[in-house]
Amino acid sequence: MLENSYKLQLIHSWRNIDKKIFFCFIVLFFLGLFFSFSSTSSLAGERLNKDYYFFFSKHLVFTFLALIIMIFISILETKYLKKVVVPIFIVSFLLLTLVPILGVEVKGAKRWLDFYLFRLQPVEILKPFFILVSVKILTLEKLQNSHVKYIFSFLLLSSVVILLINQPDLGQSILLTITWIATVFISGVSLLFIVGFFSIFFISICLLLFLMPEKFGYVTNRLISFIDPSKGDKFQSSSALDAIKLGGLTGQGMGEGVLKDSVPEAHTDYIIAIVSEEFGSLISIIIILIFLYISFRIIKNCVNQEDQFIKVSLCGLASLLIFQTFIHIGVNTNLIPTTGMTLPFLSYGGSSLIGSAILAGIILNYTKNKIYLYE
Repeated sequence: MLENSYKLQLIHSWRNIDKKIFFCFIVLFFLGLFFSFSSTSSLAGERLNKDYYFFFSKHLVFTFLALIIMIFISILETKYLKKVVVPIFIVSFLLLTLVPILGVEVKGAKRWLDFYLFRLQPVEILKPFFILVSVKILTLEKLQNSHVKYIFSFLLLSSVVILLINQPDLGQSILLTITWIATVFISGVSLLFIVGFFSIFFISICLLLFLMPEKFGYVTNRLISFIDPSKGDKFQSSSALDAIKLGGLTGQGMGEGVLKDSVPEAHTDYIIAIVSEEFGSLISIIIILIFLYISFRIIKNCVNQEDQFIKVSLCGLASLLIFQTFIHIGVNTNLIPTTGMTLPFLSYGGSSLIGSAILAGIILNYTKNKIYLYE
């Protein structure tokens, strides 16, 4: 009897899920798996003296784990998913607070917690739930006609950003801030509030750069080198742009690219440049179009949503996905300063994949057809 109930729930979920968004996510996951094989084989075998499939094997394991997480979240009843948003956010926030104490330092930054079998970057788990908790505050009926909800939401953002800046991780701080601004704007806030919050954030960043140059001097150096290439080291961004140019429309061929061997962490921070160099800009354009199509489907779904929480949540999650995608592409094409931002679904990294899976699962859950076939 119980087994039949599970089967009915699976059939019901499959019938109601937005299959176009679902297949787009599946395509992105498997493209990430393929590009991981292409971009990490020489790194593992020739430079680190490991098995050629070392990174690919890890990426494969995390991809299947991510797919399971995405499907599990997508088939949950929406009312249950709404109930666990706050508890999961609290857990991920607590993990983020542990990073300065127990975190692993890599290249001068503490962003990961070591769980022996794998390293977790808590912010990747926190990001989608931060958006949902912010929307929950913004859509509270008790605060519907009060500006206090924007203050509460801003305080929540500030607490997360302070922890991220301390790591330091300015890229994720900027991503969450602009996503929060987009979400608050969609919820119906006055433009005056948006300008005010943005001004506070901008002034705070300037003060940090001025008062703590020993900790955030690298940010100043990146900005200076971006504005005036002659005054700084632009090796990574210049190499990425050169790789894209060399790739042309059709690419140099699989394994023929040089960027992955010359730039550190290219398989995470510069994956779109590697794809362009080896497989051509046409493939990169197709990938960008997939992200844009997903966002289009999400926004189209919002039009028919009656639940204000789900409507604003979907807009916020779509903003998070698009902003992260275009920050990554902007860095790779030398349009914005280096931030160390991964490309969702495609960049190498277990935390990034799990975070992408959670984001995808929530989007699939909230875009489901809510006409229930059975009670």
